[in-house]
Amino acid sequence: MQVDSIKDGLVIDHVAAGKSMDIYHYLKLDDMDCVVAIIKNVRSQKLGRKDVLKIEDPVDIDLDVLGYIDPNITVNIVRNGVIVDKKKLSLPNEITNVVKCKNPRCVTSSENYLPQLFTLADAETRTYRCRYCEQKA
Repeated sequence: MQVDSIKDGLVIDHVAAGKSMDIYHYLKLDDMDCVVAIIKNVRSQKLGRKDVLKIEDPVDIDLDVLGYIDPNITVNIVRNGVIVDKKKLSLPNEITNVVKCKNPRCVTSSENYLPQLFTLADAETRTYRCRYCEQKA
C-alpha cells in the first residue's frame, strides 16, 4: 500500500495497533476540515504492529490527550515536506475534559459547567483520579 507523504501537518506515529480511531475521536478530527489518513496495523520493528495518523494542514491538537491514551506516541510536525520537530509524549500530570467522572454523586454530575479534572495518581498503573471526588477514571 502506498500512502503519500504530507507537505504540512502532523504525523502521529507509534500508536498502539487498533488505537487510531480512539485518537481520531478524542482529538475530534471528524469535526475539523482537514485531510486525515489512518493507517492501521503497519509492521513495526519496535512494536510489532502499530497505527499511524497523518493529518494534512497544520492543526492544533492537545498533546495531553495523546499522552493519556498512549505515552509512547510520537508526534512529528511537518513543514514543506520535512519533519521540523518531533515530540515525545509522556503521561500528563493532569487532564481536563478528556474523560468524565463516573461517580454520580460527584459535583461535576450536577454542576455541568465545571471542567472534568483528573490528576495522575499512579504513573506505574496509569491511574487518574477525579480532582473533586477522587473517583478513578
